[in-house]
Amino acid sequence: MVEFMKKISDWILDKEEEMAKECAVDPEDIERQIEMVRERKARLEEECRENAAQLGRILLKLENIKEKGKRCNTQKGGE
Repeated sequence: MVEFMKKISDWILDKEEEMAKECAVDPEDIERQIEMVRERKARLEEECRENAAQLGRILLKLENIKEKGKRCNTQKGGE
């Protein structure tokens, strides 16, 4: 589905570019599109930062759990 949406977007952008060459594009409309894309990009970047931070916390917790488990195995093996 993502690949399909990418192809549609590319096709639309190609058509708008052709229209721009023929002076058939409203620059204000393109500016609105640019602003929408910038806003969406900023939201996605923030979501990615938040998700990466959450995964970092989970990873740290799992590493700590693993180390505690290793110590238990070492203690049981030495008894």
